[in-house]
Amino acid sequence: MAASSLLFSSQGIMSFHKTTTCYKDFTSSYLDVVCKQSDHSNFMCSTRSRLLPNETLSKREQAAKFSQKNDFLCRALKVENSSSFSTGKKFQLDDVIEAQQFDRDILSAIFEVARGMEKIEKNSLGSQILKGYLMATLFYEPSTRTRLSFESAMKRLGGEVLTTENAREFSSAAKGETLEDSIRTVEGYSDIIVMRHFESGAAKRAAATAAIPIINAGDGPGQHPTQALLDVYTIEREIGKLDGIRVALVGDLANGRTVRSLAYLLARYNDVKIYFVSPDAVKMKDDIKDYLTSKEVEWEESADLMEVASKCDVLYQTRIQRERFGERIDLYEEARGKYIVDHHVLDVMQKHAVVMHPLPRLDEITVDVDGDPRAAYFRQAKNGLYIRMALLKLLLVGW
Repeated sequence: MAASSLLFSSQGIMSFHKTTTCYKDFTSSYLDVVCKQSDHSNFMCSTRSRLLPNETLSKREQAAKFSQKNDFLCRALKVENSSSFSTGKKFQLDDVIEAQQFDRDILSAIFEVARGMEKIEKNSLGSQILKGYLMATLFYEPSTRTRLSFESAMKRLGGEVLTTENAREFSSAAKGETLEDSIRTVEGYSDIIVMRHFESGAAKRAAATAAIPIINAGDGPGQHPTQALLDVYTIEREIGKLDGIRVALVGDLANGRTVRSLAYLLARYNDVKIYFVSPDAVKMKDDIKDYLTSKEVEWEESADLMEVASKCDVLYQTRIQRERFGERIDLYEEARGKYIVDHHVLDVMQKHAVVMHPLPRLDEITVDVDGDPRAAYFRQAKNGLYIRMALLKLLLVGW
């Protein structure tokens, strides 16, 4: 850093080209300033970075503003020569709650960061980008891929993990604690919370409560935005484009949070057509259809999987979710097994097309499909690691 870009005074006032948020023991090569806890005081820099006078403070800036007791305050003053500090800018989002938060430009930028994370993952030494950070995973529903990929992502970037599995049964929620109280407690132990909940809208409630970033890892039949991000990332890598594609969404479309979130993201691209293939009991809900229509995205419902499979670039299969049917076992049994992807479906698919699935699967994709190069679902799951590494980095330290 040039001497002219950073000035220190005896009162601890710092002037540099831009402002940034600094917390004790926070070090990162992506930031312009490092603030460490001294022997005598906690050191914190409050920020006004990238905010106009009437704008709302970000979560971390609010936390800094209200955490100044026993802290040493330094005010950042803007000076010239900012071009050499292009990295470390604040991410546009405070939380990741729903797919509608992402526009096309942000998606492209996130995917670029994810490609960089692929290189980090392949380096056995990993990275220390998130050294000193703690991520809490708060899962009220079962998860394998999402929870483990987030935890792997955090550790591969040098951070640490606090985890609770089956929080619905084994956390204080079993004693009747409200979600808001749980969030207020857990945020005191961590820097970011990844949460899965059984109620639609729970992630939005958590984000409204917490002063640290919240990532929605699935909220009942609502949304699963990080799954949608990795799905679109996978489609781009497998097909080579996102404009002009044909996508079939198959299976439980009424309760499938993955297909709902994916539909929102696909609407960001041009000349996309979506086919809905599902049993009558679990058809896609009208809110998604209306949204696609409002965005001038062509969609079509069909009962013929074979016909649709022959036209599509992506066949996105989902399982019929027993847990969403409650006591209506008859409806579940009626829907299960109606649409199965097997070698007969592969025979009519185009050579460049791919089969995707958010997993876990039951019998909706037969195991003999696994050996076909068009079976992309395990590559899709691996891509989740890169996307989640990118999101953790962006939410915690910026671009």
